[in-house]
Amino acid sequence: MDRHGLVVALLDATGTFFEPAATAFPGADGAAWARAALLDPGAAGPGGSWRLDFRCFAVARPGGRWVLVDAGVGPADGPAAGWAPVPGRLPAALAEAGVAPADVETVVLTHLHEDHAGWTSGPGGEPFFPAARHVVQRAEVAALDRADPVWEWTVAPLRATGQLHEVDGTHRLGTGITLLPTPGHTPGHQSVLVEQGPAGRDVLVTGDVLVHAVQLADPAVPYSHERDRAAARVSREQLLAQATRRGALLATAHLTSPFVEPPDTTEPGRPR
Repeated sequence: MDRHGLVVALLDATGTFFEPAATAFPGADGAAWARAALLDPGAAGPGGSWRLDFRCFAVARPGGRWVLVDAGVGPADGPAAGWAPVPGRLPAALAEAGVAPADVETVVLTHLHEDHAGWTSGPGGEPFFPAARHVVQRAEVAALDRADPVWEWTVAPLRATGQLHEVDGTHRLGTGITLLPTPGHTPGHQSVLVEQGPAGRDVLVTGDVLVHAVQLADPAVPYSHERDRAAARVSREQLLAQATRRGALLATAHLTSPFVEPPDTTEPGRPR
């Protein structure tokens, strides 16, 4: 189990993306790909394919309670079934970490893509985390098409049970946990800052602001599935700069290492 202080990485699934890496990250040059191969060698699959993890993070809270950041690919009948490696193993990963679904007091959804909201519902459609409020940016919900399967899988049922909490902008969840708007990948994407104090280094949970090490090598590299590439680039550059200033670790959803160092902007030849 990978853990940094209060933050536990939970691997839900591993698979190969449906597009070649060069298609998913248009415009990346040879130097960026070479550096990405050093930063995350496990992401390079055969024939130029992209191997990625699907990961959530749990943050320990007082009294044996937990905050979960993202909800993975979900069960076999979840909305990610058309392309992601379902069923995910988040229930088993939580059990291995000593976390019961009822111990989760808050689920932070960085955004409402299928592979980040899958375990908001269980195999039978009931809320998988029965006592948790699910926190998402209001702009994210407003931008979600009612025909998107995540609406009926996540938004509608959580609204019906009163478990969906929509927030606007920077939002303090509690001592040491702050939600940071990082739009671009989706209109209401958010990342999460965990300030650990004496427990260890701060951690920035990136969500999909950063999905591949080629974007660590060159933060200007776009991802083909970003809604607004220009906004995503600004969010990525600002988040990486903040991590560098704070000396924080990055907690990544899709790199094959859950915790990575931010770029060293003082190193010759690195993007600035």
